[in-house]
Amino acid sequence: MDSLLNSIFSEAFLSPIWVSLKIAIIAGIIVILIGTVAARFFARKQFRGKAVIETLLMLPMVLPPTVVGFFLIVIFGKNSWAGQAITWLFDRPIIFTWWAAVIAAIVVAFPLMYQSAKSGFLAMDRDIENAARVDGASEWKIFFFISIPLASKALISGSILSFARALGEFGATLMFAGNIPGETQTLPIAIYIAIDSGNMVMAWLWVIAIVTLSFLMLLAVRVKE
Repeated sequence: MDSLLNSIFSEAFLSPIWVSLKIAIIAGIIVILIGTVAARFFARKQFRGKAVIETLLMLPMVLPPTVVGFFLIVIFGKNSWAGQAITWLFDRPIIFTWWAAVIAAIVVAFPLMYQSAKSGFLAMDRDIENAARVDGASEWKIFFFISIPLASKALISGSILSFARALGEFGATLMFAGNIPGETQTLPIAIYIAIDSGNMVMAWLWVIAIVTLSFLMLLAVRVKE
């Protein structure tokens, strides 16, 4: 029992949990902001090529995580203009850093937030927005004080689901950010390494931790419905 408690409160056990939570929180905030704005825009605008752009935005949901990681390496690698610009600005490449893990989490979590938010905006009664325009309200006031409150249930559900997806990201993170203990070693990666090394006690503890967190977040979504 004492050894189990020591394992639970050890730095080796807690580190991947804190890393995962920090990455998921940062990625979740960015995804919520970008996903909400993008969903509102595409829910209200019609233009040529819209279906193609939306398909590209949703593509990470169906692509294997390793493929997503491959594209991130290509886009932010040292031979790309984005990778060279980041290296010039920060004097180091972004690959195999904490921020690489955040980017990977953003890419895979975005489709869930976008789809949920768009569904919420499409389900709204647009006559309410039009009435506000007639009364002279600006588009930003309509967005913040009418659209967001009316679609709040869908936005909250999307936020929770995208956070859970960011928390559970594995393949793209491992390829793009690597496995650096204390920096990019997230819970899914730690579980994989523990199983691969035969440390089933730590693997079980991490599995219980991430299953508990995921269950609580999904339960919150069900309660909001």
